Amino acid sequence: MQASRARLFKEFKEVQRERSADPDIQLVCDDSNIFKWTALIKGPSETPYEGGVFQLAFAVPEQYPLQPPQVRFLTKIFHPNVHFKTGEICLDILKNAWSPAWTLQSVCRAIIALMAHPEPDSPLNCDSGNLLRSGDVRGYQSMARMYTRLAAMPKKG
Repeated sequence: MQASRARLFKEFKEVQRERSADPDIQLVCDDSNIFKWTALIKGPSETPYEGGVFQLAFAVPEQYPLQPPQVRFLTKIFHPNVHFKTGEICLDILKNAWSPAWTLQSVCRAIIALMAHPEPDSPLNCDSGNLLRSGDVRGYQSMARMYTRLAAMPKKG
C-alpha cells in the first residue's frame, strides 16, 4: 500500500506541474483520500462529443499500479463501450491489457481516444453498438450528440 501511495503522490505532483500541458484533461485528487480521483475530459473534436465536458470517477486499488484503477463516467454518454446506466467503461487497458506504465493521465487520454474511435463489436451499450454495426452512423451520431448536449454541455441562462 505504501508503494501505491508513493506512486499516486508522484502522479499528483506531475498533474500539478503539467496542468497547462494537456488542456483536455483536468485530473483532481480527493482532498481526504488519495485513492479517489475525478477527471474532467473534453469531448474530442470532430466527434458527436465535441463541446462536451465529461466527468470520470477513479477508484484506485491499494495494489496500484500493479492493478488498474476502476474508472467510470459520471456524465451520461451514448457510446457503445460505456454502460449507459452505470458509466462502466469497456477498455482493454482497464482490464487484461493493464500495465504499471500507465498513469491516471494516460488512462484519460485512452478514454478520449476511445470516444473518438468506438469499438462496436464489444458493446456495453447495445443500442449504440447496434446502430454502428448496422451501418447507421448518422443515427448513432445524432443520439450521441443529443446526449452530449443534454448531459455534458453547460446550460445557457
